[in-house]
Amino acid sequence: CKWKSPETRRWSRFAVLVQSAPALWSPTYTSRRLVVPNNYKHVCLFSQSAANMAEEAKKLAAYAAVDNHIQNNQVVGVGSGSTIVYAVDRLAERVRQEKLNIVCVPTSFQARQLILQHGLTLSDLDRHPELDVAIDGADEVDEDLTLIKGGGGCLTQEKIVAGCAKHFVVIADYRKDSIALGQQWKKGVPIEVIPMAHVPISRTIAKRFGGEAHLRMAVSKAGPVVTDNSNFILDWKFEHAQNWKEVNTAIKMIPGVVETGLFVGMAERAYFGMEDGSVQVRDPPVN
Repeated sequence: CKWKSPETRRWSRFAVLVQSAPALWSPTYTSRRLVVPNNYKHVCLFSQSAANMAEEAKKLAAYAAVDNHIQNNQVVGVGSGSTIVYAVDRLAERVRQEKLNIVCVPTSFQARQLILQHGLTLSDLDRHPELDVAIDGADEVDEDLTLIKGGGGCLTQEKIVAGCAKHFVVIADYRKDSIALGQQWKKGVPIEVIPMAHVPISRTIAKRFGGEAHLRMAVSKAGPVVTDNSNFILDWKFEHAQNWKEVNTAIKMIPGVVETGLFVGMAERAYFGMEDGSVQVRDPPVN
C-alpha cells in the first residue's frame, strides 16, 4: 500500500509501529509514531487478499496442468515466470511420490535454477530435441489461444522450447484471460532484438503497424534489460487488434528482430485458475 501524501510516504517504514491507529488523520509525527487514516488497514487487507487470491489461482492452474499432462518417462519443457514456480513444485512432488522418470528442459536461467533446486533431472535441446510436453505461463491469452509472452524477458527460449514440444500447455490466473489481446495486458508485445538495431526496428514497427515500440529499461541496473541471449527487448504498445499471425510474421522479417512475444497457433490448451477456486480449461476454436 502507498501513502497518499508524498510527505508521509517517506515515513512509511514506521507504519509497523502503529498496529491500531486512531480514526484520525494527522500529518504530524510524535516520537516516530505515525497516525494513519482509519481506512488504511482496510485498503492493505484488500490488496493483500487480492494478491493472495491471484497466487492461489496460479497454483490451481499449475497443479491441474501437471496432473493432467505429465506421465512417466516424459521429457518436459519447463517455462518461466511466477506461475511456473507452482508447476515445478507439483512436478517435483509427483516425481517423489510416484517415482516418475522425468527429464526437464528449461526455457531460462530461472527455469534451470528451479529444476536444480527441486532435484529434478536437467537436460537441454542438444540431448533431447523433441519434448513430450511443454508447460509455460502467459501474460495474456485471447479467446483463440493466441498469447502474449515475454514479460519476464525469456520469449525466445520459451518459443523455441514450445515449438519442440508435441503438446504446449499454458497456465495462468484469471487476470490473464481476455477476449482480445490488449484487453488486460497493457505493456505491449515484447520483441527481442539485436542491440545495434533497436532504434531502426522501433521506428519501422511504429510506421508499419502503428503504436509505439519502446526499449525496455532495467529496474535494478542502469540501462536496458538484457536477455539471457545478450539482446535487448522492445515493448510494442499496439493501438488496435491485428491479424496476429500476419503481424508476427512481418515483424520477424525486419532485420535485427530475433523473436516476438506473439505465440500464434501454438498452445493446444490453457488452464486458468479462477477467483472462486475452480479451474477453467480452454481449447483453441475448431476452424
